[in-house]
Amino acid sequence: MTPAGNSADELLDIVDEQDRVIGQAPRGEAYARGLRHRCVFVLVRDAERRVFVHRRTATKLVFPSLHDMFVGGVVGAGETYDDAALREAEEELGVSGLPRPVPVFTFLYEGAGDPAQTWWSSVYEVCCTLPVEPQAEEVAWHGFLTVSELEERLREWEWVPDGLAAWERLRAHRSV
Repeated sequence: MTPAGNSADELLDIVDEQDRVIGQAPRGEAYARGLRHRCVFVLVRDAERRVFVHRRTATKLVFPSLHDMFVGGVVGAGETYDDAALREAEEELGVSGLPRPVPVFTFLYEGAGDPAQTWWSSVYEVCCTLPVEPQAEEVAWHGFLTVSELEERLREWEWVPDGLAAWERLRAHRSV
């Protein structure tokens, strides 16, 4: 699959409440109509176990200019969660040869908005010891923070709501 970046034309699988494919639609239409689709969230740590944190660019279709503690994005039509996690992590970090991210759990994200935003979300973790060069069109700022630094910034910065939901579930699932 060719990466489509922020393309509103990228084709996505539309899924039901049990994550079964029920159709397909372009990304822009899925967002505009609140169609449930699939996304991946990858928590990236460096060799010192610090978490990769970034601020999204102003051109992102969803949650522009907000901070996120995950890299990731939509799962393309016909793509597996595992393949999307590796593709998205390598794209956003600007690396190749990253180890395959390890799946942790999935959850149904149901956010606010009109139409309401909803997507099946698969959360992964990966250790990146490669030098990162994040995509300029995806990432406006980045850094590696300790968990305590990240927790402190949760009160100070504006965060993507789906990333916050995934972070809270990860903390409840196990010690981060």
